[in-house]
Amino acid sequence: MVIVFVLVALAVLAAVAGLHWYVWRRLVRDTTAAPGTPRRVGTAVFAAGPVLMVAALVAERAGAPFWLQRTLGWPGFLWMALSLYLLLAVLAGEVVRPLLRKLLERRTRPEPPAVPVPALAGAPTGAPTGVPANTPQPQQAPATEPRPEPRPEPAPPSRRLFVSRVVGGAAATAAVATVGYGTYGVLRGPRVKRVTVPLAKLPRSADGYRIAVVSDIHLGPVLGRGFAQQVVDTINATQPDLIAVVGDLVDGSVKDLGPAAAPLAQLSARHGAYFVTGNHEYFSGAEQWVEEVRRLGLHPLENARTELPGFDLAGVNDVQGESEGHGPDFERALGDRDTARACVLLAHQPVQIHDAVRHGVDLQLSGHTHGGQLWPGNFLAAAANPTVAGLERYGDTQLYVSRGAGAWGPPTRVGAPSDITVIELRSTRA
Repeated sequence: MVIVFVLVALAVLAAVAGLHWYVWRRLVRDTTAAPGTPRRVGTAVFAAGPVLMVAALVAERAGAPFWLQRTLGWPGFLWMALSLYLLLAVLAGEVVRPLLRKLLERRTRPEPPAVPVPALAGAPTGAPTGVPANTPQPQQAPATEPRPEPRPEPAPPSRRLFVSRVVGGAAATAAVATVGYGTYGVLRGPRVKRVTVPLAKLPRSADGYRIAVVSDIHLGPVLGRGFAQQVVDTINATQPDLIAVVGDLVDGSVKDLGPAAAPLAQLSARHGAYFVTGNHEYFSGAEQWVEEVRRLGLHPLENARTELPGFDLAGVNDVQGESEGHGPDFERALGDRDTARACVLLAHQPVQIHDAVRHGVDLQLSGHTHGGQLWPGNFLAAAANPTVAGLERYGDTQLYVSRGAGAWGPPTRVGAPSDITVIELRSTRA
């Protein structure tokens, strides 16, 4: 097993190195006429970037000292996003490159030589046209001093070099702008999204009940206490009846991230705030985090259920907990409930919808996918999850998947804006 892991890791590192070499070749080597300072600087960037990226990943997963995680996190994870979009932009440039080269060839094609005009018959050779041959010509004054030799003009760059610089510059600009805007979108905080969900079993007395759903906050070396405060303030401003924190709250230990999570104690809703684990909690010490969120005033639902006015609220552990013997137990959470009552289930991963359908759940609230986070990651997320984002129906059960409030790895989102969703339950009997 260890040998297989090592071989896979080596294969991944070789692929990363190969892709970086390809992008370096297009953006650095092909855009510099000869070795010099620009090429050395570009080479240094492309050598340091992947090293920092791998170091940031290893430091976070290995539980390195938190100061080291924070030091490596920003440059390493931002390079992860930037290298992705540099690669995509360079690949797009391969399509443009031959077209631009052909366009330049047409514009610089040499003109045909001029046809000489024949001299008039009878005109003396060497005499200007229309001037008599015996007319005395003016004498030129002798030059008093020699003129300085003109400096040779620098040779223009070759067509191939010019095309490489245009395409490479456009690719780098597009990648930097994409990552910059995507990072700004995360750091400014999630936006509120409102979704109405009709439930057939919901009584009229609970019509209009509002649940604020937040998932995938991912507090860690990059997103800290300030970001948590933004999330809490945004949730509280919606004045929900209930708050559901649907997993992946943190990427790190209680020791390192306890202060960052402290603003969660300010969450305010009429019927309180509830929490279920995500897969990243099991990378970070799930038991300790369950106790920490309880201390902060949230109510953990570990394969458990509670009765609220008008419906049952249940929660199951994440499937990652199976590795520690604390996986989801739908029978324990839902087995003995009154099926005449509406049921809302908190479950981190959308793949848990199939168990929810078998147990007669009316609505499952999930996260986990980040909506793909970095396009075209949404296609990978769609291959691994029944729903990537939004509301869908599976038989008599509806599934809502939030894109999440934060970001894992790069603090960047492209094509998958972060959100906090206010679910408004509507009774079909109203």
